[in-house]
Amino acid sequence: MANQDDQFKKVISHAKEYGYVFQSSEIYDGLSAVYDYAQNGVELKKNIRDYWWKAMVQMHENIVGLDAAIFMHPTTWKASGHVDAFNDPLIDNKDSKKRYRADVLIEDYCAKIEAKIDKEVAKAAKRFGDAFNKEEFLSTNGRVVGYQEKIDGILARMGKSLGEENLADVKALIEELEIADPLTGSRNWTDVKQFNLMFGTKLGASADSAMDLYLRPETAQGIFVNFLNVQKTGRMKIPFGIAQTGKAFRNEIVARQFIFRMREFEQMEMQFFVKPGTQKEWYEEWKQTRLKWHLSLGMGADNYRFHDHDKLAHYADAAADIEFKFPFGFKELEGIHSRTDFDLSQHEKHSGKKLQYFDHEENKSYVPYVVETSIGLDRMFLAVFSNSLVEEELENNTTRTVLKLPAVLAPVKAAILPLVKKDGLPEVARKIVEELKWDFNVVYDEKDAVGRRYRRQDANGTPFCITVDHDTLEDNMVTIRHRDTMEQTRVKIEDLHDIIKQEVDVRTWLMKM
Repeated sequence: MANQDDQFKKVISHAKEYGYVFQSSEIYDGLSAVYDYAQNGVELKKNIRDYWWKAMVQMHENIVGLDAAIFMHPTTWKASGHVDAFNDPLIDNKDSKKRYRADVLIEDYCAKIEAKIDKEVAKAAKRFGDAFNKEEFLSTNGRVVGYQEKIDGILARMGKSLGEENLADVKALIEELEIADPLTGSRNWTDVKQFNLMFGTKLGASADSAMDLYLRPETAQGIFVNFLNVQKTGRMKIPFGIAQTGKAFRNEIVARQFIFRMREFEQMEMQFFVKPGTQKEWYEEWKQTRLKWHLSLGMGADNYRFHDHDKLAHYADAAADIEFKFPFGFKELEGIHSRTDFDLSQHEKHSGKKLQYFDHEENKSYVPYVVETSIGLDRMFLAVFSNSLVEEELENNTTRTVLKLPAVLAPVKAAILPLVKKDGLPEVARKIVEELKWDFNVVYDEKDAVGRRYRRQDANGTPFCITVDHDTLEDNMVTIRHRDTMEQTRVKIEDLHDIIKQEVDVRTWLMKM
């Protein structure tokens, strides 16, 4: 765990040092679990959003976009169940006065057992070398099987207790496992209580007539209430989808996990409307499609896994998470849910308006079923950033810190470097910047020795460095250096655009799906 903690600390400090993520209102000591995306972070975030949007909307004829308001009529949240059931089970430590999510304390306990399994696997892999069969080891090694059974038993009991609102048993489980306050080691716990996560606000100029509103805790409801508007104006035929990216707000108790869980965060969701009875096939289809999208970024298949939900929300008939291996272990990155007709039926009931689709082939109206894909943009940012940050030992016994971001997502695509600040080299470099900036985010960098500039751009995640030297004035050629391999080649200035495009083009990456 210590190694994981060290890696995570490096991720957080690198994100600040290189202008990716800052603590919000830091000069006033900040706000807990609220962050600002800095000059490079905002570019990376935009590129992830665009990569999702192109794959989800542009590449599908039957999926369209929406940008619904953050404020919605308060009855929306009554209909969706958020007013009555959007709660977290919270527990306080009487000695430290700190509040925690009871389920997260239990999951973190299980993650420590999982770390023991990983240790056993690593030891065995070292011992058996190429002959090592991981699947066989996991299913036959007595110690590992015991660990896994313990995890499964704990999570099953927690799921059952939370499902039955048996909060006394959740507390009993915490006590039986001797789970202590992570800060103080105290085991002096209060009872577990439910706490609603929505932020309240008011709409109206006068306190007497102001209407109680909520900041939306998810983006999905904006899609559901606009279902018929989009379907009719877009003349959409089932099956079709509506996609949306935007801010959501949850008053959560937040572990210190940087941007993994925040009170103000961004979601990328798509609700896919299907004929009742076909939802299972579409659910499986979207599970695979979304995993392929993740894998297209080349961050390693071993870093992803599906986690099928045992405990389903009352409206769902299937649910799975795509989990990613963050520096603190496997955690949810994206959810795929088969939501049946719950949402549209609830809004029909509470609004008194019909939200049905007339199927010309069947010659009848029905409330469509919904398959949802929902990913946290901030979590995706953290997955990409943490996975890309590496320290490499070089042949000359030095190390370099390099942020190996997928080139399609990198904030800056190329840095243009004049070898020296004289002899007409800066002018040629500036000319290249002027030419490339129409299609790519590029920067000009003339400060320090060229080797130091290379290191700076490596740490910043820039895929290409283009160096203008004295020979450039004679032959119109420059040296292009690749971030990941450090390979350098001489190329014509007029070929730069195509070389960069080949590496950073969305088409190149999405074609891997």
